[in-house]
Amino acid sequence: MLKQVIRPQTLALLALTGLALSYTGGARADEAWCANYTDQSRNCGFATFQQCEADISGVGGICSRNPDSE
Repeated sequence: MLKQVIRPQTLALLALTGLALSYTGGARADEAWCANYTDQSRNCGFATFQQCEADISGVGGICSRNPDSE
């Protein structure tokens, strides 16, 4: 049976690649839109305006830019 050995350099390269791919460029870049519901509650967890619009559809409210993402 052959035993595969992963060199430390390979592990480091894989880790750095994973970090580079997951970096978004900002702490809140994935939360650019807020749904402001008619019951006065708010959800600022939307990446796109379309996601926000779909969420408020049927329950009421408006979508606005998240002031914390700017």
